[in-house]
Amino acid sequence: MTQYTPDYKVIIDGTELSNITIADLTVTSGRTDIYQQPVAGYCQLALLNFDNSSYDFTVGTGITVEVTDSVGAYIPIFGGLISDFTITVNSAGSLGYTTVATITALGALSKLPKIIDEGVLSQDFDGDQIYTLLSGYLSGTWNDIPAAQTWDTYDPTEIWANAVNIGLGEIDQPGDYELISRNASNTDLYSLCTAIANSAFGVLYEDANGNIGYADSTHRQDYLAANGYTTLDANHANGLGLSATTRAGDLRNSFTINYDNNGNQTYTASDPTSISLYGTYAEQYTSRIKHTADAEALADRYIELRANPYPKFQSITFVLGNPEIDDADRDALINIFLGQPVWIQNLPPNITGGSFQGYIEGWTFRASLNNLTVTFNASPVNFSQVAVKWEQVDAAESWNTINTSLTWLEAIGAVA
Repeated sequence: MTQYTPDYKVIIDGTELSNITIADLTVTSGRTDIYQQPVAGYCQLALLNFDNSSYDFTVGTGITVEVTDSVGAYIPIFGGLISDFTITVNSAGSLGYTTVATITALGALSKLPKIIDEGVLSQDFDGDQIYTLLSGYLSGTWNDIPAAQTWDTYDPTEIWANAVNIGLGEIDQPGDYELISRNASNTDLYSLCTAIANSAFGVLYEDANGNIGYADSTHRQDYLAANGYTTLDANHANGLGLSATTRAGDLRNSFTINYDNNGNQTYTASDPTSISLYGTYAEQYTSRIKHTADAEALADRYIELRANPYPKFQSITFVLGNPEIDDADRDALINIFLGQPVWIQNLPPNITGGSFQGYIEGWTFRASLNNLTVTFNASPVNFSQVAVKWEQVDAAESWNTINTSLTWLEAIGAVA
């Protein structure tokens, strides 16, 4: 059993705020549905100011919110830009005033809809195309460096090509699928990037440091194979409101993809067994994928992933101050991210059979007096990666070549 009391730090325009107390904090990030690209996260916090010192920030100023982990190190849980703020008198009397600043901030993705770009792209892979678009706005140049900057104060790990990073996160390059070129046509940067991500079944996202990244279609299964699940005990969660939902709306047993230039080529994948069981649940999509083999592979994979219904976790809440939560689990939840693989155990037996494996899609932090909670939703692992089937194993494989300590979950790629 470990005791945990969070401490917070608010950094605005690179400077930590002092002489303030956080009275309220809510941070929401990610998405509520795997079928949608994430939109900008949201942060609202109230800062009590007892000495009425003035603030020098304004709208558009960068803000980062950090919280201590189990060993007292500060970990960012939100990075973005202030969208609006209000200063209000909280109390008044003979001893003077106490004011509260209510700040609303939006995550890094909020930058992209405000940028209009011609979107000229050569034929390239999805990750490379997204990097081409984002790096033009989120990677600095040497001309951006203040003339008074000296070498002894400059980040020694910075590379010559970038000079300074102003919001470009991890981009999976080259990506999984080669996409067609694009001619000049003014479009906002968010629409350009999400069109690429949707075409290749990738995800455009923002991280807690205020950077924008891109995960290609196989990013999740690669991460899971390398790192395994974050294992959580449902007995340590708030039981009230814990829920898993199975929806007909998640079924896809007929999928038509239009691809190549202007969707001139078409391919349909279907699952007759699923159709006979549930009826037809069809979807049609126009992708920027160039090659027939890629389009067919993507459509076939999509049908394998969605031809059967699986429960997804609508909501589960952990109070991080709960002493029953061990430090490793607490810190993993503080460092929560889109696509984080989780294995929730000790659920009621009538909820996903008592155990759930999936990927976190969206979450909300809420701060209260001396405590912090995180609530997240998660999609089943079956929606993101195809388990190995016996018929997919090489026919020449012999039993004496298999590691005798291999577990079934490892064999199907569910754990590292």
